[in-house]
Amino acid sequence: MNILILGSGGREHTLAWKLSQSPKLGSLFVAPGNAGTAEIAKNLAIGVNDFEKIKEAVLKHQISMVVVGPEDPLVNGVHDFFLKDNSLHEIPVIGPQKAAAMLEGSKQFAKEFMIRHAIPTAAYQSFTADSLEDGYAFLEKLTPPYVLKADGLAAGKGVLILNDLGEAKEELKTMLIDGKFGNASAKVVIEEFLAGIELSIFVLTDGNGYKVLPTAKDYKRIGEGDTGLNTGGMGAISPVPFADKVLMDKIHDRIVKPTVEGLKIDNLPYKGFIFIGLIKVGEDPMVIEYNVRLGDPETEAVVPRIQNDLVSLFDAVAKGTLDTIDLQIDDRTAATIMMVSGGYPEAYEKGKEISGYEEVQDSLVFHAGTKVEDDKVLTNGGRVMAITSFGADFKKALSKSYENIEKVHFPGMNYRKDIGFDL
Repeated sequence: MNILILGSGGREHTLAWKLSQSPKLGSLFVAPGNAGTAEIAKNLAIGVNDFEKIKEAVLKHQISMVVVGPEDPLVNGVHDFFLKDNSLHEIPVIGPQKAAAMLEGSKQFAKEFMIRHAIPTAAYQSFTADSLEDGYAFLEKLTPPYVLKADGLAAGKGVLILNDLGEAKEELKTMLIDGKFGNASAKVVIEEFLAGIELSIFVLTDGNGYKVLPTAKDYKRIGEGDTGLNTGGMGAISPVPFADKVLMDKIHDRIVKPTVEGLKIDNLPYKGFIFIGLIKVGEDPMVIEYNVRLGDPETEAVVPRIQNDLVSLFDAVAKGTLDTIDLQIDDRTAATIMMVSGGYPEAYEKGKEISGYEEVQDSLVFHAGTKVEDDKVLTNGGRVMAITSFGADFKKALSKSYENIEKVHFPGMNYRKDIGFDL
């Protein structure tokens, strides 16, 4: 079958890499893609939210399945667009419909869903510009640190964790009144701070049955020791060493199962990935957030561990037969390190030539922000390229990734040298 992937990052290159291994795949297309996807698929110069252009491409290239990488088109209703169009409605889309995508599209919606279905999460309240003074009063009742979240999509950067009450009040005003994150922060969720260690779990569901994919832990801050500004993710490890059977049973019984059941109860149609961001508080897991797609860079560590044919898995999602699949996972650890542009996550330059990645051995190279120009591979984003390696444990896997990173070069290249420091 011919498949179209929407997106242009490391997650999409990883999915393209995995799908391209399937004997069931005909032609593979990625819109818009990057320099890495160009090597294994045909890139189409189409934006992920340009639904009409996507429709043209799907019909022209006889696409029989669409896999949605990022959250934007899902929250904007790409799945619904297909269902409502007579020429597209029989083509399966891997990704939830718009109503269910609000789990990521609105922090308040997600919080209300969790409360409704008794899924453990932090206490919260939400505020708008009209209730700014109430927001100040709520902050005064909390003990620091203070957690402020833009309600809408803010490209992974709409969460602030602050220790000073005055600064928290000022940032709340900046978000609500000055539009720090644009429309995304027209409403702000303030929640109690949960102390613990974070991990992520990924679920693939066809709306009834589901498969729990490997756990992962990503590292969001730009600086060593988890300091500095939040980024889209600087590295990831899968599986998480502390996620033993006792914890996994709690995650399944208290969080995964009620989430999938809750989607059915609330009539939220879901065919695709659920990313559940968790924190282990004491011995108990609690939900920090939902994403309605795979995380990045967790994808680069999780997907390579899936041994099943990915086309078959997605086909089972489309047909509602996921329960018949026996999920096979590589028991080795995968460790991913992200190389980023100098200055990221603040201002950075694009168009820097990348060299040496062809010399990487015994590791996987996944492109994130790259493009091809005049036969050269150039940087084209903040997060540029990821190296993923396997090992018997996370230290061995990390060692191999760091060894191979030494071979890659571009002006201003930066990466964290302490991924896994807290494990």
